[in-house]
Amino acid sequence: MAYVLLNDTIVARESASVDIEDRGYQFGDGIYEVVSVYGGRVFKLDEHLARLARSASELGIALPFKVREIKNKLLALFAADPVGDGMIYLQVTRGAAPRIHSFPEPPVSAQLVAYTRAGARPVQLQQSGVACTLTDDIRWLRCDIKSLNLLGNVLAKQKAAESGAYETIMHRGDTVTEGSSSNVYIVRNDRVITHPANNLILNGITRMTVEELCGKRGIPFVEQPFTVRELLEAEEAFITATTIDVVPVVEVDGQAIGAGIPGRVTRDIQAEFDRLIQAL
Repeated sequence: MAYVLLNDTIVARESASVDIEDRGYQFGDGIYEVVSVYGGRVFKLDEHLARLARSASELGIALPFKVREIKNKLLALFAADPVGDGMIYLQVTRGAAPRIHSFPEPPVSAQLVAYTRAGARPVQLQQSGVACTLTDDIRWLRCDIKSLNLLGNVLAKQKAAESGAYETIMHRGDTVTEGSSSNVYIVRNDRVITHPANNLILNGITRMTVEELCGKRGIPFVEQPFTVRELLEAEEAFITATTIDVVPVVEVDGQAIGAGIPGRVTRDIQAEFDRLIQAL
């Protein structure tokens, strides 16, 4: 039987429901996290919850429980509905209230929902690399908040689906920001270059991990804007996200990146990431 965490109760999935006036449903007024599970072990849960707390603070959402309590509830959910490889999805909305744009007054209780889902690592894509397409970044200016407002991301991802690409890489003017659901990197002169972690991108947990692994391997990790042209002329490129780990980009809009195969630096980072997972 599959289960869902609703606030402080674990219930059967078929009996789970939310109020139609929940602000997450009506406004996208909420935040979320996706946590990887490898071999039945939860990966970087504390880091995800720290980011959840930051997102909540930035949006003025009072979490319904203390962070350590949320962690314990998620682990209880995982014990009730474990997966080998996959994820834990969780979201917090501002709560249910009659529909007005401003925050409810008096405040209502935020709502926590979480569930697990099995899913294999995309090993084939990690080995072969993927093709991507480009589009304008039309999202709002607080992409550092992991909010439920994802229409810009959805439209970008749909462009990839319609063009036969795996991912859409977004850019503001000539500057590459990130993918529709990933962070983007290029490799030049054996340096990994990626957009600074400011308001224009989400500082991914996998991104943070890659920075750590680059330090371990002695690979310079440079937070510096780069252009679409620099992407297309890069020696290597790759994307990262919670559900895909590290995936090489071998083609963008029909143009090969580097030699058109996963590059050496990307392979080194993938190897370090695999060792990290195996050590869990």
